[in-house]
Amino acid sequence: MQYNNIKWFAAAGALLGGGLPVNLQAQNNIKKPNILLITADDLNWDSIGAFGCPVEGTSPNIDKLAKEGMRFQKAHVSVAVSQPCRASLLTGLYPQNNGVQGFTLSDRRLTTLPESLRKAGYLTACFGKLHHSIPNGERMWEKKWKDDFLRGRDAAAHARAVSEIVEQARKDKRPFFFMINSHDPHRPFHGSRGEAAKFRGKKIPQPSRVFKPEEVAVPGFLPDLKDVRKELAQYYSSVRRLDDTVGAILQALKKSGAEENTLVVFMSDHGMALPFAKTNCYNFSTRTPLIARWPGTIKPDTEDERHFVSGVDLMPTLLEIADVPAEKSDGRSFAKLLKGKKQRAREAVFTQFHETSRSVRYPMRAIQTEDYIYIYNPWVLCDFRLVNGGTGGLTFPAMCKAAKHDELIRERVEFHNHRILEELYSVKNDPDALNNLIDDPAFADDLKKLQKKLYREMKRTHDPALFSFVHRQDKDRIREFLDKEQEEANRKSPKKAGIRKRLRKRRGV
Repeated sequence: MQYNNIKWFAAAGALLGGGLPVNLQAQNNIKKPNILLITADDLNWDSIGAFGCPVEGTSPNIDKLAKEGMRFQKAHVSVAVSQPCRASLLTGLYPQNNGVQGFTLSDRRLTTLPESLRKAGYLTACFGKLHHSIPNGERMWEKKWKDDFLRGRDAAAHARAVSEIVEQARKDKRPFFFMINSHDPHRPFHGSRGEAAKFRGKKIPQPSRVFKPEEVAVPGFLPDLKDVRKELAQYYSSVRRLDDTVGAILQALKKSGAEENTLVVFMSDHGMALPFAKTNCYNFSTRTPLIARWPGTIKPDTEDERHFVSGVDLMPTLLEIADVPAEKSDGRSFAKLLKGKKQRAREAVFTQFHETSRSVRYPMRAIQTEDYIYIYNPWVLCDFRLVNGGTGGLTFPAMCKAAKHDELIRERVEFHNHRILEELYSVKNDPDALNNLIDDPAFADDLKKLQKKLYREMKRTHDPALFSFVHRQDKDRIREFLDKEQEEANRKSPKKAGIRKRLRKRRGV
């Protein structure tokens, strides 16, 4: 049918109180690709074999997906904590612009990705992490499953959800957008005391492989200690359970017959819940193992090593693919890259952090280029230490214990707790961010360039932290900004306001 005829029928339908006639709407929509967005929770980018994981056997199913599609080596989420990250994915806006800087809903008028797709005829659904995937409320999802940490680790439950959504979309004669969120490898890790306590008396889904402490590789930003290895083994076992889940999801999609017309996107919401990863702005905090498979469009086994991709880019990308008018966004579409076309590359990626799940503000901003990462930490002028998702479990207590007799670990723990106002690292020569170059005169020119880039991004995105950044030599101005930040957090989460006072008493190792 010609476009003009569809346009005429649409006008006629509107006069009769309808819109595009149902049969024509269905005919128009059925050609659009389905979109299946799979997210992992607290997964480091390099825990996946296709991204160079040093531990063998962590992700055979995800590796197969990467072989069948395209993997992005320079993809980053906007913020390394779950709810603000997912809000950025679903709004195309940074936290300061979508109003989700912590674990609260937005109080602003927003148009989200699922709402835009639903208006265009898509069936929209969300499984797992529902509370973290509703920046402006549950109404944005047509079909949804309530949060369940145990079911969020159950591969069979994920597979059943996929089959149900495909069947419903087929019945309705419309495409689907399904955001399916695994709870792995979020704490409690498999085999940990926390998992046993949380799911006492319940059948816990088992990974297809359980790793031993001697089988894991300790990342360079952590010390090689007995309990660190023990917790990493639990973490990698949870990664394998995530991989089992992804395998079940993809098998259900294939069995349903919808595989050929479905764009599958896989990514993590941020790095692992260990010190110096999650709830920070380091490379291993925000970098995500982004994979996209689209049969007939994306060339299999391809890799993009050139383009920086940001979490705020996801919404404009998926809207373009679905041929839906773009909403106002802080990001830009990378749909051309998925189609094998050229696109101007970014020089850098802008990342940030605002507050923890306790509603305590630790403002951080960062700019990362091909060569360097520069981090601005105004929170260091607070009178308490950093307490975040990485300080629980076995690893950080083991570091604190070892710090009593190991000077290098003591310095590392102290740096974790209090940090300094500015950090500069060579991404290529120091990927673990161990050698801060901020005071090295040899890098003074590079530092100035990065500071200018960060300034431009903060100004472009109306970042309230810009005030403190411009006056970063003035401690009183920074503290003024910090007070306003915490007042805002307390306003949104009044029940957690007392936590900040208690943290003052916990300063130090």
